[in-house]
Amino acid sequence: MNQHDADSHRYDDIIHLPHHVSTAHPPMPAADRAAQFSPFAALTGHEAAIRETARLTDERAELDENAKAVLDEKLRMIQEMLPARPEITVTYFQPDAKKSGGAYVSVTGRVKKLDLYGQCLLMEDGLRIPLGELYDMDGRIFGIK
Repeated sequence: MNQHDADSHRYDDIIHLPHHVSTAHPPMPAADRAAQFSPFAALTGHEAAIRETARLTDERAELDENAKAVLDEKLRMIQEMLPARPEITVTYFQPDAKKSGGAYVSVTGRVKKLDLYGQCLLMEDGLRIPLGELYDMDGRIFGIK
């Protein structure tokens, strides 16, 4: 008998015996059995930290004097049309809460108030847009559709 034949008959004496069931311990649920073979996460939170670091942010663009003058004129027009609650689309810079940079966001809605003291544009839905973060405004009141 060669080595291969000996290995293939190694368990012949026990192969047909009934499966042992413990009387002291209940059987483990299949989900728990599977969990014991799942990979170990030694660095909890490490993957989330890598994703956060890789997340891209935009840098705030500096507006030139001409663009600032155009925005000032549009704010003046909004102030005049405020009782009509004009609908506009505002593009503004939203700084990132976790790292430098941020994102440019565009929202469309009706203007509720132009708060010059608090330096913000208050929309009807409660959104407060800091005037210093404004990038552009569009809408019918400006002759732009």
